[in-house]
Amino acid sequence: MEKRCGWCGTDPLYVAYHDEEWGVPEWDARALWEKLVLDGFQAGLSWITILRKRDSFRAAFAGFQPEIVAGWGEAEVVRLLGDAGIVRHRGKIEATIAGAQAFLRIEAREGFAPFLWNFVGGAPILNAPSGMADVPTQTPQSQAMAKALKAEGFKFCGPTITYAFMQATGMVNDHMVGCPARLAAQTVGR
Repeated sequence: MEKRCGWCGTDPLYVAYHDEEWGVPEWDARALWEKLVLDGFQAGLSWITILRKRDSFRAAFAGFQPEIVAGWGEAEVVRLLGDAGIVRHRGKIEATIAGAQAFLRIEAREGFAPFLWNFVGGAPILNAPSGMADVPTQTPQSQAMAKALKAEGFKFCGPTITYAFMQATGMVNDHMVGCPARLAAQTVGR
């Protein structure tokens, strides 16, 4: 019998995220940046908290348009610190602005999506976990990605966060063996 990955539980929002998004390869640069930012905001919190606030994050951060966010300053930081719909953490807000600026530099130089996908050789890594104990919290690839992102000016992107990001964006497929979403994620193309 096929069974979903246990981490998503029964919350309908979490189940939909698991079934429709998590592990599906993402190639759009803006969407990758959004997911990286949200994974950074998740540090110290549960993912469901961020997922429930995702629409508010999108509204607060101008649809995660890096061209807009890159130009923000203290006035926008103060505005965001007053927005109860998001995680109000000055360091993470300021990191998002700096990350937008870094995104624009990388995008102009080589493309943000190719920059990130290069850490997995340009194609998803297919793991075969039979249980959560088989899923690492970081890998040499996530360590290299974290180091490179930090060198570019990103923050809140350590190797555990980047591994979660790689899972979320389908750079790594860690759906459990037998999970119906595992095969679905594998069949999504560019």
